[in-house]
Amino acid sequence: MSDLKKIKNEYLLKLKSKLNLSDINQIKSELFGKNGLVSSQFKKIGTIAQSDRKKFASDLNIIKDELQNIISSKINEIENSVINEKLEKEQIDVTLPERPFVRGKIHPVSQTIDEISSIFSEIGFSVEEGPDVENEYNNFTALNTPDNHPARDMHDTFYLDEKKQRLLRTHTSPVQIRTMLKDRPPFKIIAPGRTYRSDSDQTHAPMFHQVEGLHIDKNINMSHLKGCLNYFIKEFFEVKKIKMRFRPSHFPFTEPSAEVDIGYEIKDGKIIIGEGDKWLEILGCGMVHPNVLRNVKVDPTKFQGYAFGIGIDRLAMLKYGINDLRAFFECDYRWLNHFGFDPLDVPTNYRGLSR
Repeated sequence: MSDLKKIKNEYLLKLKSKLNLSDINQIKSELFGKNGLVSSQFKKIGTIAQSDRKKFASDLNIIKDELQNIISSKINEIENSVINEKLEKEQIDVTLPERPFVRGKIHPVSQTIDEISSIFSEIGFSVEEGPDVENEYNNFTALNTPDNHPARDMHDTFYLDEKKQRLLRTHTSPVQIRTMLKDRPPFKIIAPGRTYRSDSDQTHAPMFHQVEGLHIDKNINMSHLKGCLNYFIKEFFEVKKIKMRFRPSHFPFTEPSAEVDIGYEIKDGKIIIGEGDKWLEILGCGMVHPNVLRNVKVDPTKFQGYAFGIGIDRLAMLKYGINDLRAFFECDYRWLNHFGFDPLDVPTNYRGLSR
């Protein structure tokens, strides 16, 4: 009897016996592994006489296919048997209580960004984005910030190289530079996003969120800026009237520049926006400096406009009664469960997400 027939008969006999999955895999390895019996026979083909080689190769392939088919069938049979056994033994108890389901909450900062974007979109602003890692030109130089400005110091700015050419953006204002460089006026955008400064206490964090606003067109003036901010503040805080004042200030990228304060009072330990004789600073703004327009190839004799920057985290603290900025970044689920917003409870006729 030839070696091929011996191998075939021996392993057909083995495969007829009662085997488990481990036994089958062992047989498969003995036959078709790197040095298996059938694999070794294929290596001999080159040493067989030319006249016998074709028949030997044909017989070997027939035996290989037959054994492989039997092994595959055995494996399927065993696997199906295991599944059927589980189905017979395991039953679903429909009287068991349902598994606990924990639904996540939307973070107050995400909620605030959503509301801000929605409010400004209603008056024609589009949303633009930019990278967190910026170059020095977009973050400072193009925005008319001189080399000796304090904001460029290491204690305020996170620089990423020794030459101070790459940094974590200190405001979202570089987005207005990127937008104006890639397009032509008019521009009417907001740019919400993360910003970074070396500062940390109850009302400041090294990473915080800001929204930049920019409106460039012909014949834009301070009254347009005031009207825009008045509308936004009333809509965001959901009040019909608002006390608002512009205090003269200085920013390198706007002239004239102003800080915006809104009136408030404290009732029962809560801040009430729009009433009272106290003032609260909420944002900075001004008319875009002509040098900024020249740096982005916009003619300041034909176009002008306004810009503003708002701290998103601070707005969220004011609206939702949060007294410590650091809680935004502590990943405490109990805090998020209290101050967060239900993602599934969203009225279709409301711009934001309900609380």
